[in-house]
Order: sequence, then structure tokens, then C-alpha cells
Amino acid sequence: MRNILIIGAGRSASSLIQYLLNKSNQEQLHLTIADIALELAQRKTNNHPNATAIAIDISNENQRKAAIEKADIVISMLPAHLHIEVAKDCIVYKKHLVTASYISDAMQELDAAAKENNLVFMNEIGLDPGIDHMSAMKTIDEIRDKGGKMILFESFCGGLVAPESDTNLWNYKFTWAPRNVVLAGQGGTAKFIQEGTYKYIPYHKLFSRTEFMEVENYGRFEAYANRDSLKYRSIYGLDNVLTLYRGTLRRVGYSKAWNMFVQLGMTDDSYTMDDSETMNYRQFTNSFLPYHPTDSVEIKTRLILKIDQDDVMWDKLLELDIFNSNKIVGLKNATPAQILEKILSDSWTLQPNDKDMIVMYHKFGFEINGEKRQIDAKMVCLGDDQTYTAMAKTVGLPVAIATLLILNGKITTPGVQLPIKKEVYLPILSELEQFGVVFNEKEMAYEGYNPNSVVN
Repeated sequence: MRNILIIGAGRSASSLIQYLLNKSNQEQLHLTIADIALELAQRKTNNHPNATAIAIDISNENQRKAAIEKADIVISMLPAHLHIEVAKDCIVYKKHLVTASYISDAMQELDAAAKENNLVFMNEIGLDPGIDHMSAMKTIDEIRDKGGKMILFESFCGGLVAPESDTNLWNYKFTWAPRNVVLAGQGGTAKFIQEGTYKYIPYHKLFSRTEFMEVENYGRFEAYANRDSLKYRSIYGLDNVLTLYRGTLRRVGYSKAWNMFVQLGMTDDSYTMDDSETMNYRQFTNSFLPYHPTDSVEIKTRLILKIDQDDVMWDKLLELDIFNSNKIVGLKNATPAQILEKILSDSWTLQPNDKDMIVMYHKFGFEINGEKRQIDAKMVCLGDDQTYTAMAKTVGLPVAIATLLILNGKITTPGVQLPIKKEVYLPILSELEQFGVVFNEKEMAYEGYNPNSVVN
């Protein structure tokens, strides 16, 4: 039996573990599922004879090294900042490594050692990053192979709630880490290039400048800009492209409503609020409003946000219960962002029967035989239930498939890498189609500059 060590048994690991267990007899696999919470790891084994659960504290060097030494390949589903010690041990014990996280500077520094030991260190092999890289490179390579020259690339992705579970005015629920949603767009200015001109959107303007798009059978969406759209320009070979823009998808109206929190200051994570533990929701909201001897918190909110009582924006705020004086924050030394996350979790947590949805949308503009053309590629993936969510499928399955390909000698290029080579993306994308991760491509005349887009 070949031993696969999976470190981290959280939500994203469910589909990954199920895939490998389903293949375990045929592929002679034994899974060691390691987590700091033994009970969680045990649940993920599904009582399968080819799986063993162990408790591991990743900061315990002896525990960590003992587990890695016994493995044939290591999958780290830990938070990104915890991968590096695992990666260093993988160098020592000459083990391949697979993660779904962005390549950090510390991880990149291990590239030479990984190559020297002929080890594959595959990173960014989840959804975003991951499926976005693979699906983009597949089409870009196909365009180039036909003699085309890329002039535009736009890419959008969103973790959303499935239509049948879309039951609130925000058309949104938390399908992944709520904290990341609350802090989205912070820590830098969004940067992209459009029609050959560099563009920048500061955080306080981010949610008021959106781009709109349609997805057949699923309606209209909007996108706000990611922080650095130019990060992959050279990696994708798009240094001379005229337009390069990456964004996060939401339902239309979300960004305008979210911008109310940004303008009030509720998404700030840089300071703690006094008496946050005993504060109620109404007091929290009032903290960001000017004093007035007679005006209510509701009136002050409408005045400062310039919204009317019959505005749907007002209804969205009321739905979240932010004016409730009976609900207590109950968080000690909390930042505004942490308190807002708690308030939103009351309304936006997926219910037991709710399903999530992933939407990905790429636009490729290119010139071929003197003619400008465009390909739009769209993918929608729906979750099965609260365990096998669309997010767990699209993050975990590419990790699992890549792990097996490495183990079977189908992916052999050594070093610290992301999945942009044909030996990686062709077999993985092909197999993902069996799980409903299918990109529908449509070729058309080049649209280029879109005057209906607010980002121009």
C-alpha cells in the first residue's frame, strides 16, 4: 500500500478524502488523515479500512516529522502560513508535496532543493488559485497553438449560494471563511490594465466600481476587482496583453450594499473597540454615527448613507438586525470587522439543507489571421450538501487528482510550481468534467473595451 498523508481535515478536505478513498483499493492507497482534532479526522475516514486517523499538532516537530517520514506523498490542507515547516520536512525526507495555497516567498525559496531531490511541490491546485490557472492556460495555449495573439484576459470567480437556497435580500451566504469576505479588498489598492492603461482602485472606491456579466440559466452577476490582477501576467505569458483584469463575482446589488459597511467603517480590522463584549448590535452601529440629541440611530444611518426608507439598501440593513438592542456582541477586545462578521453570521450561515454554488467566468480576446475574436468560458458547479459542497469539490478534487498523478509518475516536472503545464492541466481538467466541473466555451466577435462596464 502507498501511504498518502493528509494534514488538515477541515471543510475543504471532504471531497478530496472521498475521492482518494474511492480509488484506494484500485490504486493500493492508504490514507493517513491528520488533524489537531482527532474526532474530526476520524469522521473524515468514514470508517474506511484504507484510512487511519491520527492527532497531530503541526508545531510538534517530532509528531510532524514522524508522520511525514512514513508517507509516500504529503497533502497539506493547513492554513497557508503553516505549510512551510511541512515543506521543509518533505525536503528532508524526500517526499512530494501538494497544497491548494498561493506560493509564498518562503515556499519559493525551496524550489532549488525540491529540484535537486527530484520532488514535485505542487501549489495553487485548488479552485482559485487552481482551476482558474488550469482552465485559463488551456484556452490560452490553444489560441497560441493556432497562431493567435492574446490581447485581453479577464477572469472572475465567486463562491455563492445556489439559486434554490438564495433566501435573503443580499443574495449571499457564507460558503467559505467569513473573515475573508469581511476583509475582502483590504491591504492594498486594486491594480489592473485596461486597453493598455494601468488602472488603480483604492479600497474605499472598490465596491462602487463593478463590471457586469450574464451566465446562461443563472442570470446576472457583478464583479469587483481583485487586489492585484497583474500578479500572473508573466506566468501566463501575457506581458503584452492590452487588458488584464481579475475579479470576484457576486449577485448584482451586493457590492453597492456592502459599500455601506465600508463607508461607515465597519470592515476595519486595525483597532479594537472598547466594551465590545457587552455592546449590543444597535450600540455597535451607533458607534460609527454622529451624535444627535433627538435623531434615532435609524434616521442617522439613513442620513449619513443618503438612503431613503423605501430604498432596498435600507431593507438589506434591516434584514441583518443591526439596530437590535437585545442582541449582544459578546466578543472581547473585538475589531469592527470581527463584530460585523458575527452579525452577518446570524443571517448568512448556510442552513442544513442549503447548497452552495461556484461560478467562474473567463474572457479571452485575441487576434488571429488579422481578425479580432473573443472566447467566453463559463463554469457553474453546484454543491450536493453541507459536506460535499461546491467549494469542497472545486478545492479538494484538483488536489486529489494531482496527488494521484504525481504518485503514478504522470506529473514529473520537479520544483515548486503552480498548475500551468499541459502535463498537469490536461488530465486534471478532463477528469474534473466527470464531477460537473465543465467549462462551456463560446467564440464571438471581439468586444474589447466595454462602455457599459464601470471599471473603465
